[in-house]
Amino acid sequence: MITMYKILVVEDDAVIAGQIGKYLEKWGYEVEAVKDFSDVMGQFVSCDPQLVLLDIGLPFYNGYYWCGEIRKVSQVPIIFISSASDNMNVVMAVNMGGDDFVVKPFDLEILQAKIQALLRRAYAFTAPGTVLEYKGVLLNMTDMSLSCRKVMAESVKDKADMQGCPPALEKKAAAKEKDGGRIELTKNEFRILQTLFEASGGVVSRDLLMKRLWDDECFVDDNTLTVNMNRLRRRLGEIGLSELIQTKKGVGYLLGETE
Repeated sequence: MITMYKILVVEDDAVIAGQIGKYLEKWGYEVEAVKDFSDVMGQFVSCDPQLVLLDIGLPFYNGYYWCGEIRKVSQVPIIFISSASDNMNVVMAVNMGGDDFVVKPFDLEILQAKIQALLRRAYAFTAPGTVLEYKGVLLNMTDMSLSCRKVMAESVKDKADMQGCPPALEKKAAAKEKDGGRIELTKNEFRILQTLFEASGGVVSRDLLMKRLWDDECFVDDNTLTVNMNRLRRRLGEIGLSELIQTKKGVGYLLGETE
């Protein structure tokens, strides 16, 4: 089972909290929004997040108070999100233990980039659940890259035949094993692969992929997905994975062979 980064959203504007949650979930994050603002710490403890998005103006106690309470028990990354962007508030947020400050209104892509960068610094790609794997192909959820390690020997039998052969030949055979390569993905390429990886070899419909990629853009033509898929397949071919994405005619797509 894959465990993703969990993010706790402490935002009393339900519309903003909902938009943040919906967007970040598309990127594979598990998002929980605080409901009881009189007991933010209670929900923090039960959620056990890897990052907190914290507004300043909140019911009962402000964000500075809750940041101080969190810092008593945890060094989890905290990003303040607030329209109070004057220098005094930014300095106060940092002094209370905040790691970054994002001014409202903000672009969700910029917020996601800041989250990604902060998680990368905090957990150095070692946290569980940051990588999805399918038959030796690795999708890194943190830096949006795809990599694989492929054995370049002609077949398993070839390798077996090498056992007991002279050291010189063994060395030559070992040299045929090398990294399959690594590519950095665009946002759409990453979302397509993430959806397919999460299906673990199952078929994913075109409708689901389009919803995952362009949920808020109902005008997108069906051909747009085909264009993105063809471009991704060409990219995969650069590292020897041209057959990774298979088409199930009339149904959708699925992950196939990696060699």
